[in-house]
Amino acid sequence: MIDLRFDRVSKRYRIRHEDSAPTRNPLKRVLKRLRAHTEDFWAVRDVSFEVRRGEALGIIGHNGAGKSTILKLLSNITTPTSGEIMINGRLAALIEVGSGFHPELTGRENIFLSGSILGMKRHEIEAKLDQIVDFAGVNEFLDTPVKRYSSGMYLRLGFAIAAHLDADVLLLDEVLAVGDANFQSKCLQRVRELRESGKTIVFISHDLGAVERLCDRALLMERGRLIAEGSPDEVIREYQRKTADLAALTGRKSDVTSGAEIVSISFHNEKGDSVSSLQTGDALIVKVRYRVHREPVESSVEVFFYTPEGELASQLFTSKNVFAERSEGCVEFYCPELGLSPGIYLIDTTIDKDWKFRCASFRVDPGKRFRGRFYMPHTWRFVEEMEEATNERIFARS
Repeated sequence: MIDLRFDRVSKRYRIRHEDSAPTRNPLKRVLKRLRAHTEDFWAVRDVSFEVRRGEALGIIGHNGAGKSTILKLLSNITTPTSGEIMINGRLAALIEVGSGFHPELTGRENIFLSGSILGMKRHEIEAKLDQIVDFAGVNEFLDTPVKRYSSGMYLRLGFAIAAHLDADVLLLDEVLAVGDANFQSKCLQRVRELRESGKTIVFISHDLGAVERLCDRALLMERGRLIAEGSPDEVIREYQRKTADLAALTGRKSDVTSGAEIVSISFHNEKGDSVSSLQTGDALIVKVRYRVHREPVESSVEVFFYTPEGELASQLFTSKNVFAERSEGCVEFYCPELGLSPGIYLIDTTIDKDWKFRCASFRVDPGKRFRGRFYMPHTWRFVEEMEEATNERIFARS
């Protein structure tokens, strides 16, 4: 049975361009509006797909690809410009968890308010109240106004309400990133339970590892168009390849006068198995193979990790070495704990004057819990006065 169907759906927005020069004259302001011209922007263009009953579908792509517009169309927040959308059954959308909360009302009152907004009957909310409260972990603060909740408590309660809806189709948009690592694990487990119970799930996320684990099938969107469909691992590989190809278009060419060249680069886990992704905090091995053509070359070997936006995230490098004439070899970099935050990274590598631009891509999935731009490996300990006096160092690894 088909629960969702997109049939040649398009969504157009009109973008208004006006003269940006400020003016206080009311007549001139009216004339500016009359002279303004509009431009059509197609957020979704001629997209068709189906989702079967009990299937989990992932939708991935860069920002602006049209993913969230699809969810807004499915949840009837906006209507299509053309095409048809079919939904079979009751639908629940977890697009902005906590939306609809009133800051002056208590957690208990907001559960009933938000549940009603999401389509639950009062008797349904009463039957699931204890489950929602236990899942969110706000038992002690249930009768406290939510304006006094921390941001984490606020988001946990919002997710708990939406995740306990009795819906046939569940729409998820980046909601599994709420709360700390333990609560994220609970969210993933709850989605798995819903999936195993036969619910149909549409999941949009930049967390490609979660898409790979949770979904049966995936779609890749680019500039409003559907460009790939298939198993999650196939579609994610295509996403990584296209990301690398797009960046390579702007890359510089290697210097043909170089006395040495990069032959290949590969990524491995701690066991030595070849991988295309690891989690933050995992051990990473990077192998760079090189070839020296002419006279001995004095150079270092370097590997650069760039974000898709072109920002340098990190670098691996050797000291300068003399490489023998007409030799081949391999440099192995070992990172005990990968510190990069989750995302796709584009790789440059160089030896002598040979610089391979955007020659590979590597994916980092969520792993070690941290905040900020990168994970900093560290240890910690409690210092006792006696211990401090003897300068003993007993550390616990986080």
